[in-house]
Amino acid sequence: MDSIPEKGTTFVTLLPMAKGKVTQKSDVITPLPKGNEHILFVDDENVTVDAIQAMLESLGYKVTARTRSLECLEAFRVQPDKFDLVITDMTMPDMTGKELAKELMSIRADIPIILCTGFSEQIDENKAKGMGISAFLMKPIVMQDMANIIRQVLDKKQ
Repeated sequence: MDSIPEKGTTFVTLLPMAKGKVTQKSDVITPLPKGNEHILFVDDENVTVDAIQAMLESLGYKVTARTRSLECLEAFRVQPDKFDLVITDMTMPDMTGKELAKELMSIRADIPIILCTGFSEQIDENKAKGMGISAFLMKPIVMQDMANIIRQVLDKKQ
């Protein structure tokens, strides 16, 4: 280390030389899985709804989006066979995602549901699966994760 007042300090760091052949990791871009199914999506935050709806539509899905769990339930109740999948947030006013999922499955037992949450003491992946929810996704939502989970859930159903 060299240090000169009012001029600065120079540090020299010596690292051991790597043994063996150094290979460079290449970033392999895998295409996102897409589909054309109809998804019912609900989250109480408008910004999230707009972003996820755009994400899902860019993957080829038809999306019906709601910002209130009761509106989501009503849309499903009117046409339960219209939807191939429901994606719901966990923490919402009026009815939690867990309560909504229970209601939706009472109307149509075979409806696949993905539950999204940032944090919840009320439910975890094991509890969600135990009550019949198809998949559990932590926020923030990453497009690759969402695309993969949707395909896994929908392809398992068929």
